[in-house]
Amino acid sequence: MEEITSDLVQITGGFWGQRLKTNAESAIYHQWKQLEDSGCINNFRIATREKVGFREGWFFSDSDSYKWLEAASRIWRSHLHPGLSTIMESFISLLGRVQEPDGYIFTYNQIHFPGTRWVNLQIEHELYCHGHLIEAGISHHSATGQGTLLEIAQRAADLLVKEFMGKGTKYTPGHEEIEIALLRLHRYTSNTTYFDLARQFIEQRGRDPFFSISILRQNANVASRKKTVDQQRENYLKNHPDHSLTKIPPENFSKKYWNSTLRWYMSALSGKYFQQHVPVRKQTTPVGHSVRFGYLEAAIAMLCRLEPDESLLRAMQSSWEHMLTSRMYVTGGIGSLPVSEGFGNDYELDPEYGYAETCAALASIFWSWEMALIFGESKFSDLIEWQLYNAAGVGMGWDGTSYFYNNPLVSQGSLERRSWFSIPCCPSNLSRTWANLGKYVYSWKSNEVWVHQYYNNQLVRSVKNSNSQINDAFPIQLRMESDLPWGGKVKIQIHVAPKTEIILHFRKPSWSENAQIWINDEVFSSDMNHSIDTDHSMNGKGKTKRDSGLPVSLSRKDSTASDFDPRDSSWITLRRIWTSGDVIEIEFFMPIRLHQVHPKVRGLHNKIAISRGPLVYCLESLDNPGVDIFNTCLEPASLNPYPDENFFDGSYKIKGRTTQDESLTFIPYMLWGNRGASKMCVYVNISEG
Repeated sequence: MEEITSDLVQITGGFWGQRLKTNAESAIYHQWKQLEDSGCINNFRIATREKVGFREGWFFSDSDSYKWLEAASRIWRSHLHPGLSTIMESFISLLGRVQEPDGYIFTYNQIHFPGTRWVNLQIEHELYCHGHLIEAGISHHSATGQGTLLEIAQRAADLLVKEFMGKGTKYTPGHEEIEIALLRLHRYTSNTTYFDLARQFIEQRGRDPFFSISILRQNANVASRKKTVDQQRENYLKNHPDHSLTKIPPENFSKKYWNSTLRWYMSALSGKYFQQHVPVRKQTTPVGHSVRFGYLEAAIAMLCRLEPDESLLRAMQSSWEHMLTSRMYVTGGIGSLPVSEGFGNDYELDPEYGYAETCAALASIFWSWEMALIFGESKFSDLIEWQLYNAAGVGMGWDGTSYFYNNPLVSQGSLERRSWFSIPCCPSNLSRTWANLGKYVYSWKSNEVWVHQYYNNQLVRSVKNSNSQINDAFPIQLRMESDLPWGGKVKIQIHVAPKTEIILHFRKPSWSENAQIWINDEVFSSDMNHSIDTDHSMNGKGKTKRDSGLPVSLSRKDSTASDFDPRDSSWITLRRIWTSGDVIEIEFFMPIRLHQVHPKVRGLHNKIAISRGPLVYCLESLDNPGVDIFNTCLEPASLNPYPDENFFDGSYKIKGRTTQDESLTFIPYMLWGNRGASKMCVYVNISEG
């Protein structure tokens, strides 16, 4: 199965059209200002000696600017703002001046420790930063056709090949990401050395028998280097008394267990925090830092798409199923532990302590997409939809200038949206993902097309500056209109079709038990000139046919911890010789659903979560004055959805009543926190009767 790149899919309106407009007209410029104000961009100017100053931010802060640059590149592809192009060109020129002749670029070392490289690979994120630079280079060239940033990226990648190819187990990254970048660059350039290095990084994980000793040494070295930097800062301020220090935002708030720090140390020493505890084929349980985990799994899946490996795929499928059934919140959020920002034990899903970092949801989306392309199963795309709207969608405020970093399911009022963070990895990661949203809609193989997501879009056959070879081979041209997430109606119009049978597969979401289909205004009937199969994977019955003999999907063994299960989705398959002008209409029914947690999840007995369509809902104190939202008791039969024209462009609320006949108003979880300080909860009590 081949993906359709986002440069061939134009988002044309609807819910996501509005969100992408906010991303392009508000969020991307706000983020650039914050990068300037926090000193991140000045770090590069200081590294060139073109500006006097002191470097600010974490040692990995370069990566935030690279993710912004990738987001800006993808946005520019569909929103040709001259101002954005000017910022990008200026920044790319600056990067070219910062980069050393052999390709190295990492301002922390270049400014504070000239000539020093690769000393604390598990902690200081040099390879992670280079990875995001490489990804930005690919996206910029794909969007603009200009080669300057891609050349910078390739010089960096070539340096990594020279420095790391053939080296041992100690030379692996602590924060996975470079693997994704190298595999993308291999796909883009066909240079096999990038593939080989990515495979080496993946295969060498978990093979250092003295990893705990190495981590202790690196941690001590990081602390020593920090003291050196602090002394440099003190000396600089003495010599520059007029220098005004840049104000770095404080850390984001999260409620912490008494032993959170201890658990983080134990996870780090064991290697689990870094996914370095065992080789990747034995990693069948999600552990450690949730973003790192998701990036590693995404890279392994990318590797398997290029070079199928049954043992790796079996391990990934086990991990994916384990994550879904035992270590995921009803919102699709992953990573339940604060401090370590990572996975807890099975069913350790406290809604108030839950971390559920926005970037972790995005990493999961990247991984599930690769799995969808390999196996062709609807469950992967179903989880993508759920996380896009809930676990990831909540991360950006409606105005594009306020964000959540971590996303618990209960807040007593201490958590508020912020314009920026001391570690601002999530805002630009969201922006680059949203700007690439078109890639998750369609895939194809021969005369078959899979429709994975439902938002207003037009599939075009050619785009200026497109590097894709798919446009001439793709068998059909479509336009889609969708009422999601508020309504379940989807309309697909065929614009260009050959005079041969084309098989269209439409994902029936897990949240909809039934669907009604019309073709050219006629309700589907068995005598129409097409066939339908509502339980179809790439070869039917939920199995995936592969010439390479890859494994089929693992059988379903248990329920999920949160009573949300993308494995309840399926494919609706229509076979027909289509004609230009044909119209397919599908209505997915959207009942309000009540989600009970698994009995092993503590503290949520007789509580439920509410969803409608792809959206999880919550109670926010602003909508429920005088009601104790944490202790009130819901009467489930009272629930009713309704659109509110004055609430975020007509978003749907859900009205209900308590057993004491008090009025309750539920809003989409992704929208909470947009109106100032408030309290919030996803789970609500119901009567035992």
